[in-house]
Amino acid sequence: MNIAALVSGGVDSSVVVHQLKEQGYDPTIFYIRIGMEDKDGYIDCPAEEDIEITTFIARKYGCKMEVVSLHEEYWEHVVSYTIDAVKRGLTPNPDMMCNKLIKFGCFNDKWGKDFDKIATGHYATTTELNGKTWLSTAKDPVKDQTDFLAQVTYLQVAKLMFPIGHMMKREVRAIAAQQQLPSATRKDSQGICFLGKINYNDFIKRYLGERPGKIIELETGKVLGQHRGYWFHTIGQRKGLYLSGGPWFVIQKDIHRNIIYVSNGYDPETQYGKVINLHGFDFITEDPWGDFEGKKEITFKIRHTPEFTKGTVEKIGGIYRISSENKIQGIAPGQYGVIYDKEAHLCLGSGMITEEE
Repeated sequence: MNIAALVSGGVDSSVVVHQLKEQGYDPTIFYIRIGMEDKDGYIDCPAEEDIEITTFIARKYGCKMEVVSLHEEYWEHVVSYTIDAVKRGLTPNPDMMCNKLIKFGCFNDKWGKDFDKIATGHYATTTELNGKTWLSTAKDPVKDQTDFLAQVTYLQVAKLMFPIGHMMKREVRAIAAQQQLPSATRKDSQGICFLGKINYNDFIKRYLGERPGKIIELETGKVLGQHRGYWFHTIGQRKGLYLSGGPWFVIQKDIHRNIIYVSNGYDPETQYGKVINLHGFDFITEDPWGDFEGKKEITFKIRHTPEFTKGTVEKIGGIYRISSENKIQGIAPGQYGVIYDKEAHLCLGSGMITEEE
């Protein structure tokens, strides 16, 4: 089998190569440059060290290696999407877009098409049921990344391999240490890749600037302070408001009047909800219920967390509506609701959270 392994220089993707070699495969390693490029130049991830480690891995395991660039595609599909979503008052999820459109989209169109499988260091698995491939959760519940993969298509998931999906993170690090891989003690990457070491708010300020506005208490209408622009804040946010007498949470945003509404957190009705409407919902493999009618029991996530929440989903017109068993804090339009089966094993699909009814 001809396998393309996407290696970033981190411990997870490094161990992917080891696992593939142990299984008798001879993967071709690809390092994808996906920093962003604009008219003022690059804001790039610190790629030199990553490429050095990836080159070491390729030599150690005798693999071919290519460094490929998807700078322009990343700007077009991921960075521009992020800026546009923030400007519209939404909370974007660039990681989901990167997986769907870049790693398994543009990469496959240019290079992956020549391979039978694409292997990555994501914590996820695939399950074969009734002759079809389903995206399924990882062994390690804390590291599970199926929520970041929930926008992939069936053709994409059918081609993917997750060699560390059946392992705990500690097992991955143990293999890396045993094999004396330079990534063995590297910290896990945090945040959005294209920012590198740049602060998220500095990035937003660069493209959207600042626009001072009022911070208002939702229940009383009292002006509590001032913010630098609604685009710096997201629903459910607690830190970075610089208000006394809290804790304060962002509850609503009026993007036309540039107002942030907050609550002090003591009234659960203002910051928790049970109904989540999803726009543009897509099943990854297929609708597991066949003819979708009525309410179906599910588990779901609306943010990256080890916990699954129980609920039901039903289709109302063009909207898929989740009704949660428990109240959830910080339902943010623009983020994605990811639906799983009742056992929280199969990742069924996802849609963007919307305020539409």
